[in-house]
Amino acid sequence: MLLSLRGVSKSFGAVHALQDVDLDVLAGKVTALVGDNGAGKSTLVKTVAGTWQPTSGEIFWKDQRTSIRTPRDADALGIATVYQDLALCDNLDIVQNMFLGHERLRFRLLDENAMERAARGTLAELSVTTVRSVRQLVASLSGGQRQSVAVARAVMRDAQLVIMDEPTAALGVSQTAQVLALIRTLADRGIGVLLISHNLNDVFSVADRIAVLYLGRLVHSGDVAGYTPQRVVEIITTGTLATAAT
Repeated sequence: MLLSLRGVSKSFGAVHALQDVDLDVLAGKVTALVGDNGAGKSTLVKTVAGTWQPTSGEIFWKDQRTSIRTPRDADALGIATVYQDLALCDNLDIVQNMFLGHERLRFRLLDENAMERAARGTLAELSVTTVRSVRQLVASLSGGQRQSVAVARAVMRDAQLVIMDEPTAALGVSQTAQVLALIRTLADRGIGVLLISHNLNDVFSVADRIAVLYLGRLVHSGDVAGYTPQRVVEIITTGTLATAAT
């Protein structure tokens, strides 16, 4: 097991954002985390990413109990989070964004050639072929290309779990297809993916497992083959399922 949450809760005063959540994320699998607005998806992501610490419960990484107090702790474990805003700098090119804060030096100078080769190689490994040049400014990229750069940055830093928060929101059809293909490529490379999405078409096209949050509780989880979009909608809106998924 790559990541396991056991009895994880998070409270903000009297507000219980997460309540006794048990969740497993496997290496080489795409786990889709779905739920309505206010279900606790963002809170769970930020708890795993080290932005917030759980009020109670345990987090296991590769079957070893761990504590993720800061984003730096998550990064050290191999957990990378690609938020909706992507945290990219529009005024820098692709290479500069991919190595921002992790620049390579040679004789105390930036090793531009090495960084460019590594950036180009990582994008090629992820089958990202729509980028004209790794020296393009990020401001000139499409939404799908930006997602690709953010994911490639995570892979370059040896991420073993990539959390993607609504990666296809506001993307067109072709760009969405590009991002979904990238997600499958990550899983095929043995990287675990935790996908947060409202788009059930996207979920059913790439996910191996589904986990449904309802008012801070994880009320259903299992292999995607045991669900239909209609069943998932029922769980998202009511917290229960009339006929249990198998």
